[in-house]
Amino acid sequence: MSIVLITIITLVGLGALAAIILYLASQKFYVFEDPRINQVEEVLPAANCGGCGYPGCRAFAEALVKADDISDLNCPVGGPDVMAKVAEILGKEAGKSSPQVAVVRCNGTCEHRPRINQYEGASSCVVATALYGGETGCSYGCYGLGDCVESCDFDAMYMDEKTGLPVIIEDKCVACGVCVDACPKNIIELRKKGPRNMRIYVSCVNEDKGSVARKSCEVACIGCTKCVKVCPYDAITLENNLAYILDDKCKLCRKCVPVCPTNSILEINFPARKNKPVAKKAATEKTEEESK
Repeated sequence: MSIVLITIITLVGLGALAAIILYLASQKFYVFEDPRINQVEEVLPAANCGGCGYPGCRAFAEALVKADDISDLNCPVGGPDVMAKVAEILGKEAGKSSPQVAVVRCNGTCEHRPRINQYEGASSCVVATALYGGETGCSYGCYGLGDCVESCDFDAMYMDEKTGLPVIIEDKCVACGVCVDACPKNIIELRKKGPRNMRIYVSCVNEDKGSVARKSCEVACIGCTKCVKVCPYDAITLENNLAYILDDKCKLCRKCVPVCPTNSILEINFPARKNKPVAKKAATEKTEEESK
């Protein structure tokens, strides 16, 4: 028998033996995977944005299948429709979540917040935050370098060259929360869209005392408590010299907006306010006085 033939037979035998060993090992250490994981993953939008709190749609699908209760789990991109399909596959009840949208809690435009120096470092909010307090007197506000815009995978944000602030495109925002994590100044948050996309919030995160905050930005919250006092629903809190509107308590009555002396409370997508007509009684009294 030739050496070549012996070599071939030996290699074939070793290959067959290795295959048998691998097969036995795979059977021995086989880990069962619930087939519903693949079914759930197919329903998910495959955005892999991390908005659900998991590193990707696959990990989220595994968590959904393993969870006894999925009412606290939510896919912000897919929304209620996707979660309803997931619930149907798993035979579980999905939670009811209100649609959210990202908002920028800083209204310190170039007009309201004058520059006192100029930054010439790397074009990154994270880097700038580590180096200094910003180009204006407000160390809490937006740096305008666009880390949030770069992080958005849905093209739902852009930087406004005129104001120097990021702008959220509501129709594209899926409330994944990536921009929230990307902002080192914590000025972006997710809030309820509200009925007909109407919402009210304090567009400021400055915690300085009133006089200091107002000096650095004309539209800063000065912690005057006027909005807190006028709210009939206890939806506004004041902490660290800063007012905050709780969107789960706010009834959108808009009473807080006109009493704010710095216009730091924004009302979004509301119809224009109507001027109140003069009361008939007052008008009548005035006419009688003039006739006398």
